[in-house]
Amino acid sequence: MAESALSMEGMNAVVDSCGDPPSTPCSASKDGCQTGGEDAHLESLLKDLGLTTEYYTKKLSLSTILEINEKTTTDEPAKCKSDLPWYFLKKLMMGNVTARNLKCASVCESRCDDTSVNTELDFDDLLDSPDSGDVLNPLDIITALFLCSDGFVQQELALKMSLCQFSVPLLLPNCDTNHCTLMLWAMRDIVKKYRPQNLSESKGFTEERIVVSELPMISFVRLGECSLSKSEILNKLLSNSQQYHDTFVHHDMDCGDSLRRISNGVTEITWYLPCGNRNMDVFSQPVAVANLRGDIASFETQYSFLCQTSAAVFVFFDDLKSEFNLLPNKDHKAQIFLVGNHQNKNFNFDAVKEVATNLGLKKDNIIIKTKKMNDADFVKSLRKTVIDVVEKSEMKMSIEQMVVVAREFGISVDEDSPECQAGKQNADAITAEIQDILKYKEDQLPLQGEIWKELTRLEKEEFRLKKLGSENIETYKSDLQIQKSKLRKKQNSYDISTAMTRFITAISSQGIERCYFLKWMRMNLDNVSRIKLSGLREQYKEKCKNSENKEEIKEIDRQLSNSSLGTEHFFREMGQIYEASLCLPETQESRRQLQHLPKLCAQLLLDGFPVELVDGDASNIPLRWVSDVLSQLSDLVSPKNKILVVTVLGVQSTGKSTLLNTMFGVQFAVSSGRCTRGAFMLLIKINEDVKRLLNCDFMVIIDTEGLKSPELAQLDNSHEHDNELATLVVGLSDITIINIAMENSTEMKDILQIVVHAFLRMKEVGKHPKCQFVHQNVSDVSAHEKNSRDRKLFLEQLNEMTQAAAKMEKKEENKKFTDVMEYNPDTGNWYIPGLWNGNPPMAPVNTGYSEAVFDLKKNIIQLLGRCESSANNIMEFKEWMTSLWNAVKHENFIFSFRNSLVADAYMKLCTEFNKWEWEFKKEMYTWVIDAETKISNFGTVAANSETSDMSELLTSLKSEASALLSSKETKLQQNLTEYFKQTEGHVYLVEGHKEEFSNSAKTLRKEMERSVFNQLTTAADIRQGMTEIDRIKENHKKEIEKAVCDLIDRCRKKKVQMTDTELDKEFNKMWSKTLKKLSFSEQKTTDVFTRVSKCLRANVGHKGSHACQLLDEKTLKDCGIQPFKYAGSFKRFADKVISLFNFKSHTMAVQEMSDSIIDACTKFVAERMERKTNYHDTYIQEILHMIDAKLHNNQDLKTDIEFEVSLKQHICGFAARQFQKMHEDFIQVNDPYRCLIKNKDKFCADFKDVFQERDQCQKKAEEFTNQCLKPAVEDFVNRHLGTDIVGEMLTIQTFSVRSSFQYSLLLDLLTKNKFEGYQSYSRSYESYAKKWILEQIKKTFSSSSTMFKFEDQHLKTCISRINDAINKARTGNSSDLKTFVEDICKELGDKLVISQDALGNFMILNKADQKQFAKWLTASVDDMTKDLREKFEKSGIEMKLKHLSVQPENELFTRVVGCGKQCPFCASPCDAGSKVHDQHWASLHRPKGLGGCNYLFTGKLTTDICSSSVASDGHFISSATNYKLHPYKEYRKMYPDWDIRPDVSSQASDYWKYVMAKYNGTFAKAYDAKPADIPAAWKKITTKEAKQSLKVSFSIK
Repeated sequence: MAESALSMEGMNAVVDSCGDPPSTPCSASKDGCQTGGEDAHLESLLKDLGLTTEYYTKKLSLSTILEINEKTTTDEPAKCKSDLPWYFLKKLMMGNVTARNLKCASVCESRCDDTSVNTELDFDDLLDSPDSGDVLNPLDIITALFLCSDGFVQQELALKMSLCQFSVPLLLPNCDTNHCTLMLWAMRDIVKKYRPQNLSESKGFTEERIVVSELPMISFVRLGECSLSKSEILNKLLSNSQQYHDTFVHHDMDCGDSLRRISNGVTEITWYLPCGNRNMDVFSQPVAVANLRGDIASFETQYSFLCQTSAAVFVFFDDLKSEFNLLPNKDHKAQIFLVGNHQNKNFNFDAVKEVATNLGLKKDNIIIKTKKMNDADFVKSLRKTVIDVVEKSEMKMSIEQMVVVAREFGISVDEDSPECQAGKQNADAITAEIQDILKYKEDQLPLQGEIWKELTRLEKEEFRLKKLGSENIETYKSDLQIQKSKLRKKQNSYDISTAMTRFITAISSQGIERCYFLKWMRMNLDNVSRIKLSGLREQYKEKCKNSENKEEIKEIDRQLSNSSLGTEHFFREMGQIYEASLCLPETQESRRQLQHLPKLCAQLLLDGFPVELVDGDASNIPLRWVSDVLSQLSDLVSPKNKILVVTVLGVQSTGKSTLLNTMFGVQFAVSSGRCTRGAFMLLIKINEDVKRLLNCDFMVIIDTEGLKSPELAQLDNSHEHDNELATLVVGLSDITIINIAMENSTEMKDILQIVVHAFLRMKEVGKHPKCQFVHQNVSDVSAHEKNSRDRKLFLEQLNEMTQAAAKMEKKEENKKFTDVMEYNPDTGNWYIPGLWNGNPPMAPVNTGYSEAVFDLKKNIIQLLGRCESSANNIMEFKEWMTSLWNAVKHENFIFSFRNSLVADAYMKLCTEFNKWEWEFKKEMYTWVIDAETKISNFGTVAANSETSDMSELLTSLKSEASALLSSKETKLQQNLTEYFKQTEGHVYLVEGHKEEFSNSAKTLRKEMERSVFNQLTTAADIRQGMTEIDRIKENHKKEIEKAVCDLIDRCRKKKVQMTDTELDKEFNKMWSKTLKKLSFSEQKTTDVFTRVSKCLRANVGHKGSHACQLLDEKTLKDCGIQPFKYAGSFKRFADKVISLFNFKSHTMAVQEMSDSIIDACTKFVAERMERKTNYHDTYIQEILHMIDAKLHNNQDLKTDIEFEVSLKQHICGFAARQFQKMHEDFIQVNDPYRCLIKNKDKFCADFKDVFQERDQCQKKAEEFTNQCLKPAVEDFVNRHLGTDIVGEMLTIQTFSVRSSFQYSLLLDLLTKNKFEGYQSYSRSYESYAKKWILEQIKKTFSSSSTMFKFEDQHLKTCISRINDAINKARTGNSSDLKTFVEDICKELGDKLVISQDALGNFMILNKADQKQFAKWLTASVDDMTKDLREKFEKSGIEMKLKHLSVQPENELFTRVVGCGKQCPFCASPCDAGSKVHDQHWASLHRPKGLGGCNYLFTGKLTTDICSSSVASDGHFISSATNYKLHPYKEYRKMYPDWDIRPDVSSQASDYWKYVMAKYNGTFAKAYDAKPADIPAAWKKITTKEAKQSLKVSFSIK
């Protein structure tokens, strides 16, 4: 007793020396919310926090919290109370341990302002406490958020709080209802890893969900007032000497001293988990620590619960007098420990003894802070007691087991909700069946195992053809397709398993139940996998110690891969069930029943669940499944369907998922229990305020498996797998985060090469993703500065990797990383400190890590906001995914890549450029018509020219043309520049084609200039040539007129009435006499052959003396008579050798080219003949230009000078013969004598009219109208009608761009389904295309009203001008009829070409009255208008097309034929949209057998398609290879300007496969060959499938 008394005195001494502490909010007043009467507390606080009643009733959802908004992307502190919850959530979701430092900026600023304004010394102010009325306790905010959140948010909050080593709510009270809830579900997802002392030697660890861990729980409570800060002491108790951490909120923290309004009664829990190091561990065994907020007198339920579930309860007190009766309870399972502060004046030692006696407590159960103890000693003493309890206590209970106790005390359990229980039952029903994972997967998930892996292998083999051997390519590919079809049938033969039926049923449930189910599934499966795989990992670790165990390691790795089981495996199975069902007939019930599956998955993606993009086990994407899921997602969110994509790439286990989870608050599956493979995507909504910056509705986050993973390194295709994955995700991303671990430089180089390779590929296909390099575990504050040298070295490594990747991809022009993408070493690198602040498992997340990641996040948002290109929509993302994945299946990605978005962007560019081009050409055509009119009227009364010299006029017009052409070219280039400035329409994807189109504009200008100058020169020369003839004609007419006038005078002098017969007789006498007087020199004809020969010699003269010698060997007159036949300069054996290798013989190819050139030139000659003008040298020059252009386009066909000369001689001989006839006809028509004779009857009639003094006004008006105006008006209409027809045809989609034309032409062939059509197309594409265009023109204008619309429009223009001219002449100063008519002609001279012959004939013997003539002329013009309208309406399209100056079929053909190049293998026409381009390509290649290629030894047509051959290991032979074998894969060495990409799918060439399969025998007969061996798959292609393949090939929507 003496010792006891002595010790008590010591305690009293402490109290005496310390005295009472100042009053703190830890006293009873802090409890704020007690029992009854204060129901408004919760509502009031929620109102202050801006958490409306709606949140309390409807609850906050994860999608709301994860939404990217302005608050989550800025550094701004909370400005008012309503900002505080969101500020806390933002910080917490990023794992920031400062999240509980919740103080409004306005409060902080006001305090600073108060101190700064008044600087005078006022001692009273020093003692004033700042007003804390505007400050809220962090516990209240946390409690409010838990109360206002749904179960999934609560779970996320608890998980993140645990990550930050914050305590989490165990019992959550509602102070308005005095009811509390056990937060079992909220903590259900917390998984902890630790190493108890018994595992420290083996370095093993324990990993399990904390709610199922049976641990001793030590609870800390307060009775009455207490001067000790229980929470602060607990923090010290749990912290080791190296590092202190605030696990529990206490009064010395920011706002910790504020009044608690709703959080009293909260029971928090945390766990101390050892790391296995005795020097660092506070407790050697794991222990749970609970902390009840508030006085147990007010919260008896919570206290009783703790007494029943804890190993020990530590009761903190100052005075036990009044409330001690609460402590005794015979049913308590926990040991009671009293913790008092002897320093407090209210401390009553007697009360302590009484309570101790009543409770039967031992001395060890009482802990008093005495004078000899400072805080450290006190905590040490307390810790010792706790250690003793933990080591000795057998009372261990998991949180799951506490449910029973909770229900006894009326405490509800959050997992008891019907939805949660339903989800659990559904999940348990599936996972309870799992005994052996491998067997379970085989039985319940059979479709995704070896079948799916074999399908993947077949898909890749179909593209890569590595095992082709000597087999025929198309037959081999057909066999692969049949094998795939069999595997799909095998998949369909399986019934949907019980597990999958349950799974599909469960995810089909509505709303929250489905979410609970999936969460339960994930947790259950993680638990199963964790147990199963731990043993395998131990084996793996053991085997890896010996490098000779490679095969065994491979085997274990395969087992590891196959033994993992997660929800993704069930979704994968669902995808395979769906894809297999698509092979069934559309009408089959089992297929229809599964059509809803993609929508289910899309809804889950929208709900925030990650969806597997790449199946890591099979290294494949189930394209149809994922595509349909994305299509359904697009439908669900449309029109708000724009997305931006952020991806992370890096080495395995370098914190990629953690980086994304921290950055966006998401929770990608991270578990050491199993290796995650492939790539997963997750959708985050963008708030309206950020949407304005990013111009998108959602952000897609893609998490990928680690590159260079040790497990995959054991597999044969690991590097290939990494490259495929990197290429895909980089291609899909707007920003790629490259996560780099600094520790291993060799590994880093490997990663950089993979990544740089992916970026290079993207650059080459037109995608420009941005990247950010993240260097983790760099903690120095001066890291960025210190690492400037490292960044320089890093850039050098990137450059080195770029060169290596460029060499592999055969794109050596890329020398530096900055050639591949925009990159700044200072802004493109981020240094992030380590994740943990201390040693796990008790280390919280490093604040520096969270802040650095937040800075990175802000930078990424800013980068995305500055993106020049617009965001993709979901469907465009789907197209990218499909195209990228199809391309990576090939060995050569860049030359295999095809993308419909790129195709669409290219098509839009072509469409726009074609519009600008036609505007350019149309304007020039119109100008040329006006210029030719000026030339035709030159030297006549209709001339408006100021010059009298034709050469001056020609020079002036050429100068005007050049200025106009320059202006139009500039406008076209400006349009092009503006087009590429826009952000919509994925213009950036076709940036590489800008120069092509710019060059096309320059070429267009040059071609138009040459054409315009030729037309002007031709028109001027022909007009000049007519001058002398017109003069002779005019003199002759004057002589005749004089003679007629003399005859009239003589006859009148007789003063006898003469009959018409007598007058005729007199006129004939006069006519014969006058003709004898006139001199008619014979018009000289030009020898056109001589002039053509001269032009031909000038054309070939620069090719050397041998060419000129060849010209001398044969006269031009002997050329072009017989059909042109190319004999060939190669031995027949060479042609046979070529045929052996599936090539059309050289002779046949050259002959076809010759026929095509001859056909085009013949058509040109026919058009010139139709015009009935005189010959001009520009005609033959134009023909020679056409021949040279065609030969240049076909220079792959190696020909010699003998061929070129003979072809030109043949064409020029034929043309000269035709032009000679045309010239002679022209001379004959314009012969003065013939013209005079032709007008004899007219002159006689006029003579009689004048003699008889008849009124000539009406007759002469009709004559002027019909002979002068009407032909001029018809000519005007015909000159303009050609451009109108072209303009109208261009409004049809068929002629908008090259690809649309090709699609329409081939579709028409398929619709008609006649062999003759296909044969004509194959043998002479140009000829067939021209005929087809003409057919389309006739078809479009078959209705007379269509053409009449344009004719009538031009007719109205002419009539309006004529009437205006008549009216103007009336009001003029015309002295006589001649002047009157000349005035009219002059007024019309700029638009109409009035025949001088007709006008001269009209003026002879014209004695009409001017006024009366004008009156009748107006009437005649009206009659002419009616006549012409009737004529236009009645005349057929074919007749109209003959008289047009611009031939529409030629113009349209030039527009759609492109460059005219054809594939060197199959002769498919080039589909490039610009006229000038470096690379030729065809959308659709065809079997070479359609062109007549056959095998030498069998004589059978070949089925090889070059788009398949270029992906094979086969060889070809041609003139380009000098008849030596050359690998198909290196075809670009022979044909560097051709880009033949492998088919994007096995269905790509279905159109031509269908044609060949159907007309195999007919083609064979036509080519005198044997029918081909048609692959089995080709015979199954339907017309519908052929049509669909056309759409896909030409990107037709």
